Amino acid sequence: MAALHTPERHTTTQRVGGPGSQDEVLVRSGKARALLAVARVLTGFYFLWAFLDKVFGLGKSTPSEGAWIRGGHPTEGFLLHGTTGPFAHVFDSVAGAWWLDTLFMLGLAGVGLAMMLGIGMRIAAASGALMMGFMWLVTLWPGTNPIMDDHWMIAMVLLITAATGAGRYYGLGGWWAGLKPVREHRWLI
Repeated sequence: MAALHTPERHTTTQRVGGPGSQDEVLVRSGKARALLAVARVLTGFYFLWAFLDKVFGLGKSTPSEGAWIRGGHPTEGFLLHGTTGPFAHVFDSVAGAWWLDTLFMLGLAGVGLAMMLGIGMRIAAASGALMMGFMWLVTLWPGTNPIMDDHWMIAMVLLITAATGAGRYYGLGGWWAGLKPVREHRWLI
């Protein structure tokens, strides 16, 4: 069992990938590392909760009868009722498609678990940012601001936590980075 990595108080640069790696952690402040870890876990929980709510119909955004395990379609409600702007007809046409439901749910679960555990952060950040970009396109143009909405902020938190190696801070990222397949394929960090 790997020990959880806690932030050091000294200012030497830590390496993400173990001995000889060129993936250096840029964050030297213990407080900043702790805040990045909290941001990582909260963002992971955001995705994981959406997954669980849609699978089981926990009654928050998905009613029990709309649960995926009861034959509901996780993408249908948002794409049929939340679409605006020039791409509305494109998204309406794929609402509830089995392949889109499956990709969406795998994305929610994968990004959520990866962020909460601190492993596979590069893939999770890229995938999650792509999901947020598509969700922004669904609601184009946002109601409160002509360009910005929370989808961009979530995408930025995903990218920032991956770029700063936040999976190592109170997470399993250090252990993950030391695995042979991950050492050989750095994109898996």
